[in-house]
Amino acid sequence: MTRRRMFFKMVMSSLIRRRSRMLVALLAVTIGATVFLGMASVYYDIPQQMGREMRAYGANMVLVPSGSEGLLALDEAAKAEASVPQGKLVGATPFRYETMYYHLQGLTVVGTNMDNVRKTSPYWQIQGDWPQREMEVMVGTDISENARLYSGSSFEMEIVQADGKREKKEFRVSGVVRSGGPEDGFVLMPLALMEKLAGNEGKASIVEMSIAGNSAELESLAEKIQHEVPAVTPRLVKRIMNSEASVLGKLQVLVYLVTAIVLFLTMIGVGTTMMTVVMERRKEIGLKKAIGAENRSIVGEFLGESLALAIVGGILGIFGGYFFSQAVSMSVFGRSVSMHVPIVLLTMVTSLAVTVLASLMPVLRATDVEPSIVLRGE
Repeated sequence: MTRRRMFFKMVMSSLIRRRSRMLVALLAVTIGATVFLGMASVYYDIPQQMGREMRAYGANMVLVPSGSEGLLALDEAAKAEASVPQGKLVGATPFRYETMYYHLQGLTVVGTNMDNVRKTSPYWQIQGDWPQREMEVMVGTDISENARLYSGSSFEMEIVQADGKREKKEFRVSGVVRSGGPEDGFVLMPLALMEKLAGNEGKASIVEMSIAGNSAELESLAEKIQHEVPAVTPRLVKRIMNSEASVLGKLQVLVYLVTAIVLFLTMIGVGTTMMTVVMERRKEIGLKKAIGAENRSIVGEFLGESLALAIVGGILGIFGGYFFSQAVSMSVFGRSVSMHVPIVLLTMVTSLAVTVLASLMPVLRATDVEPSIVLRGE
């Protein structure tokens, strides 16, 4: 029988003979690996997941015309949108602001793409419907209350053309908008209708962009757009960026804390079990040393048992961690996470490192056993 085969047989025999205690250590390693892989997977996907979640709070980049240009060409805005990495752009919505008059009172009228605004401003609450027919508009809740305009109401607005000519048009209210922002005081209509009434086709005052990414990525993208599309000036919405960074930072700290505590408890569980095993085997260790066994062979045997626990516990923890990460992500973000090979490998390495580190002190205690004292029964 070869030495390697003998070593393997001794390790497996020791684990089987003390299976009740080793199962406790195995359970500790498995739980540690499960939590580590689950938290690492969630941590890896947190920036992307959070970026998607934060898009519900509005756009985080605004494109405005450079220099003294009053309106931004949508062709130039499209070039800026093309600079955004694939999969990062959630939505881009043009807004054009004009002044029209209702009973001689000036109203801010906004033309926009109604389909895109649902992506960049999903927090808008609509009482009624979005405009579907020609000459249909939405009014903000402030205008609705002051002018008593509700869904289904009709009203006239006076439009001042570029040549000074005034023209009255009748509009129908399809819905009332409540956003908690300036939109509550606007009249909103499709951009195509705005262009038909006020001219200047293919122009917008601003373009709001909702992009999934952290602060560093957005700042880098803004510099890239400014350099590649001089006609466009990108401005970052700092309030959204700072809120996202703050929430993300707190979640990451929570992940670090939970993972560290679980790994520490895993070390305690494995270390306590191994210490008990060493104390139970003092006579066996003393006898081996009395017949010539070296300390390194005794250390190798105990570390072999630890490595076996780490490998089996790590493999079980990988399967458990997958389901754990899915449960956490689905409950928090409502979507699943991917299993990444580097995280799986890191889980195995961490399981080995934690288990071996926890076993070092008990193993060193095994080398301190004096054969003469133990064999005398002292």
